[in-house]
Amino acid sequence: MKNLFYSLVLLGLVFSNSLQAEERLRLATTTSTDNTGLLAELHPIFEKQMAVKIDVIAVGTGKALKLGENGDVDVVMVHAPAAEKKFIGQGFGIERKAVMHNDFVIVGPASDPASLKLSSSSADAMLSISKSTAGFISRGDDSGTHKKEKLLWSNAAIEPAGAWYLSVGQGMGAVLQIAHDKLAYALSDRGTYLAYKNKIDLDIVYEGEAELLNPYHVIIVNPERHPHTKLSLAEKYVAFLQGKVGQEAIRNFTIDGEQLFYPDIIK
Repeated sequence: MKNLFYSLVLLGLVFSNSLQAEERLRLATTTSTDNTGLLAELHPIFEKQMAVKIDVIAVGTGKALKLGENGDVDVVMVHAPAAEKKFIGQGFGIERKAVMHNDFVIVGPASDPASLKLSSSSADAMLSISKSTAGFISRGDDSGTHKKEKLLWSNAAIEPAGAWYLSVGQGMGAVLQIAHDKLAYALSDRGTYLAYKNKIDLDIVYEGEAELLNPYHVIIVNPERHPHTKLSLAEKYVAFLQGKVGQEAIRNFTIDGEQLFYPDIIK
């Protein structure tokens, strides 16, 4: 009995040590890559290949880059080119690499009270929203989507304010649900909209403009700033995302037969 006890204790220690020894990669990324289910499809492939675990922190792009700036993660994957370039320029990240893209769309009630489907440009669409009583739901969280939204307002020479404009400080999924509840408009990345399409009563009312392109890049946190970060593992993760297996997994990820993201390396 005593020998059995010691055997169980030893087995427990071995199991505990094996769990502690599992290498982990810390990734800060956008809510869109997480909400769509893409990472749940993509990461198990890499984790099995490398015998590692990826710890995902899904936040807005601004917060994701801040985590990288502070050295709280090893790698970031975001979708705000200007902010990404600033992050690199300030020495917080290295090797900004293209991974995939989709686009932004403006969604709203099927009745389209502001007649956005007749808009000639995104600036025209934003102007129509500002004149409508339907309302607009903003993420208001410094995410890549929020940054794009602010650019669209700026292009339309509009400073959004008033009862029609609601800044909620939440992720894309929550914003879509609020827009559904309030019969309002919102800007969304196409991937998250498609992932939520069957849960909400919102249509795409404006799309297809070059200004609405939504590219995603992966950036390794600069090990010279934060020597504790896992450079080698981060490099392997980037190589996976850009490699054939990762790119094909991105291309093949669909919901109800619709492709959510388009790989940038393979066609």
